[in-house]
Amino acid sequence: MIKLTLPVSEDVVRKLKTGDEVYLDGDLVTGRDRVHERVVKDKTFPSVSLKDGAIFHAGPIVAGDGQTGYTTLAVGPTTSMRMEKLEADFIRATGVRIIIGKGGMGAATAEACKKYGAVHLMFAGGAAVLAASEVVETSGAEWTDLGMPEAMWHMRVRNFGPLIVTIDADGDNMFERNKKRFAELKDAALNKYFSE
Repeated sequence: MIKLTLPVSEDVVRKLKTGDEVYLDGDLVTGRDRVHERVVKDKTFPSVSLKDGAIFHAGPIVAGDGQTGYTTLAVGPTTSMRMEKLEADFIRATGVRIIIGKGGMGAATAEACKKYGAVHLMFAGGAAVLAASEVVETSGAEWTDLGMPEAMWHMRVRNFGPLIVTIDADGDNMFERNKKRFAELKDAALNKYFSE
């Protein structure tokens, strides 16, 4: 188990390897498709710097009016592959070090992680309430015109995880590596079965 405090340096991120179990403390933001489009396509940036920070591919359910504060009720991960076409440019443009989501990502993101010193971490799907219990403060949102799930929410987390490194800063992509391995095992098993 590896405990990290945000923000994190490139040196720290480059020591992580696929399969590592990580927990985070500190500030992170949420951001899905529309946040990525706003940064990459519209070249509009949030008021907070994402350099050396973390973004969580998630659309939270948040209660409160901002006057008396906010409470995050659920914050489940969104399928990260939805952001694949924009993630490499998002990493380059923002300097974000940690991308968190559900499932894996593709070759372009893996190459950007290697080039810029970033990682993708997987949070298990179906654990939105667990994730919300690890949010100690939700201070507000930017780009609320996008709607609650698509806005960029600012959160402080403690013991946020478990997260598994699925793409490391060497470009090793655990999901893609496992897909190839499982295909080979399946083919071998089918060949054996049909040759008997």
